[in-house]
Amino acid sequence: MSERRRIRAQASRLDTDAMAFTLDAPVQSGCAGARPDMGSSAPLPRALYAIDGVQRVEVAGATIWVSKGANADWAALKPAIARAIRSVLDATDQPLGESVAPDPDTALLDAVQAMLRDQVNPSVAAHGGHIAAERVAGGIVYLRMSGGCQGCAASSATLRDGVERMLRAALPQIRRIVDMTDHDAGANPFYARDDGPSPLFSRALPPDVIGWQDGQVVVDPEYLAPRLGLTPDTLRAGLRNGDVVGVTETGEGADAGKARVVLRSPSRAWAAEIDADGAAREVPPPRESIEAGASERDLAARLRAHLDALPPEHGGLGYGVLAQDLGVAGPGAIRKITRALERTMQEDAAAGRPFIAARAISRTGGGVPGKGFFELARSLSRGPAQGESEAAFHAAELRRLAQENGAPAREEREA
Repeated sequence: MSERRRIRAQASRLDTDAMAFTLDAPVQSGCAGARPDMGSSAPLPRALYAIDGVQRVEVAGATIWVSKGANADWAALKPAIARAIRSVLDATDQPLGESVAPDPDTALLDAVQAMLRDQVNPSVAAHGGHIAAERVAGGIVYLRMSGGCQGCAASSATLRDGVERMLRAALPQIRRIVDMTDHDAGANPFYARDDGPSPLFSRALPPDVIGWQDGQVVVDPEYLAPRLGLTPDTLRAGLRNGDVVGVTETGEGADAGKARVVLRSPSRAWAAEIDADGAAREVPPPRESIEAGASERDLAARLRAHLDALPPEHGGLGYGVLAQDLGVAGPGAIRKITRALERTMQEDAAAGRPFIAARAISRTGGGVPGKGFFELARSLSRGPAQGESEAAFHAAELRRLAQENGAPAREEREA
């Protein structure tokens, strides 16, 4: 009996009516992607479109994206789709048909769009942002970036260098990547903009998300928390202990009746403006001062050197111990340490290094870092992987750090 073909189903974080079915190998050798319509005679799309509820099929490399109708149920569709895929692939090595291979630029565009949708934008969406591939010409990929990540200094290296590195590693046929974001604004428009509102990021907010209560602006924590890289519970706790700070500014003169609210977590910021008529829109948060940014960079560099000097067999340092060792005192000391740790994680992700922050552990975490470490690792597309425990991911990061220093890591027990 032949081995059962493995298919991994993963729901889209951005579209509940879309799901990816990923194989261990490309769907069809020599075909990077396809967007067959309902009239296609190719075996795979014909079989999938025959399933009641399937409305759209796209293929990119080893992934088959299926979109369903609003009234269809994934619980019934998933097994039917998996059976159809297995049946077709077991019967033919040309599930997408025998047509001539697509134009190389078209195939590359499809592959880039699939990677952005499947691997990049779920993380970028946590910043309220989006990255799109507009076109490919002669192997040159043209990207346009929009949303909350635009102008965000803290995430620029991760989004720019990390995305480019990921695309080039997976698609070596890429000759060059060009940033088309607001091109008329300057040589490096995605990361350099004036203090005015960005036309690419000023979107209306639902009326139940933000409003006034007892003279204060209130924001729905279920909506706000993921945009600050938090859960609703950690957001509420952060507002109580000072890890999350908010500022409300009211307009004067011509802006009387208007207000702007800015909230900052240890790693992200979010802002919205409310008009006199109550209409609200999400806007780019103002950047923190140059002095504050320089101070954070200096603390992150000192913290990195301190953790890097620990022997591999060291059990790790707690956040309070790190604050004492580095001379960080007073209210908000732990928050400064966690922000510096998150900065090192962003730097390490952009450079493809193991997280030095793995050597900072929570006092109550059983020898592993706090939840924020794992949440940020996921948002940076670094793990833990599906099915991998947080303890196992942490142990793997410690091993990678030890290997960089040429020494074995201490053994960790997987949860």
